[in-house]
Amino acid sequence: MKPPAIAIDGPAASGKSTVAKLVAKELGYTFINTGAMYRAIAWYLHEHGISPSETEKITALLPDIPLEFGKEDSHSTVLYAGDVLTHQLTDPAVNESVSIVAAIPEVRTFLLRKQREYNRTEAVVMEGRDIGSVVFPDTPFKYFVTASPEVRAARRAAQGLTDSIAERDKNDASRACAPLAQAPDALLIDTSHMTVEEVVNRITQDVRAKLSH
Repeated sequence: MKPPAIAIDGPAASGKSTVAKLVAKELGYTFINTGAMYRAIAWYLHEHGISPSETEKITALLPDIPLEFGKEDSHSTVLYAGDVLTHQLTDPAVNESVSIVAAIPEVRTFLLRKQREYNRTEAVVMEGRDIGSVVFPDTPFKYFVTASPEVRAARRAAQGLTDSIAERDKNDASRACAPLAQAPDALLIDTSHMTVEEVVNRITQDVRAKLSH
């Protein structure tokens, strides 16, 4: 029997990363941050002076980009030259370009294979924009975490990030390849007026109820 895959999707600053980490910890699963994977590609391109608009060049480069997608303890990691990427992934230049990079079909196909590999041997909690709709469309554990634009903008500012929530939403929802969208069978959770603990409890209770049937 294939290990469970918990899909947690949602827009920028909806709280899905924090929630996904805690859900993974509560269930004893591995947390996979797909956003970090896309950010790593965007960071690499910026470091090498490659514009996100140079899609043909990027497509040709993908197989040879020296990024490693691994795990440390129960969290996914992205390494470059043996070092785990951390602050590099929230660089202002990465914030500005990641939505564009993530809209490139070849990048998504490349990372899709990497994402699915994690679930071949272990249970995962994966968060992103299209986990329930594209990465694991058959999983019964789908959750769409969101919040009002005002709440999300405040959360973004608290993180020290200055990119526009409205612009990110527009880019994520309007891209031709795997746009941000709630899977029809995903449980919608508006976190605007919920504590993190309440959201985590809502998801873990639902997962456990489904696993018991």
